[in-house]
Amino acid sequence: MPRKSVPSQASSVASSAVSSPASSSSPADTSAATASSAAATPAPAAHLPVGASSAQDTGDRLVIARNAQHVLGLLPAMGNRHGLITGATGTGKTVTLQVMAQAFSDIGVPVFLADVKGDLTGITQPGTETPKLKERVANLGFDTPDWHGSPATLWDVFGEQGHPVRATVSDLGPLLLARLLGLNETQSGVLNLVFKIADDNGLLLLDSKDLRAMLQHVGDNASTFTTQYGNISAASIGAIQRGLLTLEQQGADKFFGEPMLNIEDFMQTDAQGRGMVNILAADKLLAAPRIYATFLLWLLAELFERLPEVGDPEKPKLVFFFDEAHLLFNEAPKPLLERIEQMVRLIRSKGVGVYFVTQNPVDVPDTVLGQLGNRVQHALRAYSPRDQKAVKVAAQTMRANPALDIETVIGELGVGEALVSLLDEKGRPAVTERAYVAPPASRIGPITPQERAALMASSLVAGVYENAVDRESAYEKLVGRTQSRQVDAPAGGASGGTSGGGLLDTVKDSLGGLLGGAGGSLRKDTAIEAMVKSTARTVGSQLGREIVRGVLGSIFGGSRRR
Repeated sequence: MPRKSVPSQASSVASSAVSSPASSSSPADTSAATASSAAATPAPAAHLPVGASSAQDTGDRLVIARNAQHVLGLLPAMGNRHGLITGATGTGKTVTLQVMAQAFSDIGVPVFLADVKGDLTGITQPGTETPKLKERVANLGFDTPDWHGSPATLWDVFGEQGHPVRATVSDLGPLLLARLLGLNETQSGVLNLVFKIADDNGLLLLDSKDLRAMLQHVGDNASTFTTQYGNISAASIGAIQRGLLTLEQQGADKFFGEPMLNIEDFMQTDAQGRGMVNILAADKLLAAPRIYATFLLWLLAELFERLPEVGDPEKPKLVFFFDEAHLLFNEAPKPLLERIEQMVRLIRSKGVGVYFVTQNPVDVPDTVLGQLGNRVQHALRAYSPRDQKAVKVAAQTMRANPALDIETVIGELGVGEALVSLLDEKGRPAVTERAYVAPPASRIGPITPQERAALMASSLVAGVYENAVDRESAYEKLVGRTQSRQVDAPAGGASGGTSGGGLLDTVKDSLGGLLGGAGGSLRKDTAIEAMVKSTARTVGSQLGREIVRGVLGSIFGGSRRR
């Protein structure tokens, strides 16, 4: 909901606010079925808590929730201090995400979010006042929303429900690709060697067929590479190829290629100055959880690499909502978790706020959880000893309120009700308050196919990413070498065996480049073309051949894009 003041109510944004028992909790038997009809219109607070301000002074705070005494608003300057939205299925997390995303958009902050259930596209359309919603708004003391939709760009890895999103194999890098393929440590080491050999031979890895051709080349010439790069197991090559085949069957091969996503296309505003809401269709993508998590992590790393340092801006440059966040951390190796923690800590200075959305705070590692300042905790159900333990841990992650038994209240919250703790002007978490989330000003639910088509046609990037580009890269070069050997073998008397080419061809081509020969000229042209068309994804090593790993290399242990 946009910034709206609520007459005769107090704001609880100050961390020093202390509430009375009556003002901090609602009846224990609150439920989704009775929340709208049983709640009485809140009466004005008898007095303001210490450090609180009048609701007329909510200023630039983004109203997220409220109870009878307090309006809970998020300060735009604290938006890049990250956040967490948690709760069991069906408790209102998605609507909370929608309210926060639209609030940021309204003040000119671009937003990225993954639509895992297919219903967040409603943020693009104005909401409507139904009798039930009108009653709920009146009972809870909210102002009637200023019904409006937000400007949006629709994206889809598969290119079906939005503009295609692509990245090159080289830019994804061996570490995340190894996780994507489900490789063990030995197989990951071999994949690193494959990338290194491609670097040294000036072979661009842009799409899945480039990677497959490179794997075939390395496997066929393993004995040639052993001396320089170490042992290359045929079994590991086979495992990588099988993993790649599985990815292709899941449709992930559509993600690899060009034109590659320009992250600046996320950082757009409309003519009214509202931030663009970038919506990734993730309902189909979520069927392959590893692909989903890896893709979003790559996006985060791209933002980290490409955006300049801005310190603490008045409002975020971009807010990134990571839904189903537990998928990011499940089965992630320790080195990857350490890099994620480092990136979340440092990306704040780039002006990016990251908001994780998941069922329970325990889904997020402690090192990351400690950096998430703005918290919205919806209900958790404790039906088993394990669930009860999770509720206790969740309660311990919220700032204590002497007037509120957080552990008990977590199980009593109704749909749309939450425990909220936001950061104050000094970056301190406010005491936890029990409150109702504000109704969104946009539609709750999906858009129609006709509305989707209209959004795509009027998009700022319409026609930019729709047609894939397949330029010369590793596949074309390796196939060309093979065909050349087959033609030249009878005349030259060469056997054309697998030991031909490989490292010898590399030395030959490299010397040709230094002396102005045709081979070197071809490679030089390819490097320049890659730098122009792939947005500085390639740079020269001593012979102008090294392909950098790009953003994920710099974040996850590889070469830094220069």
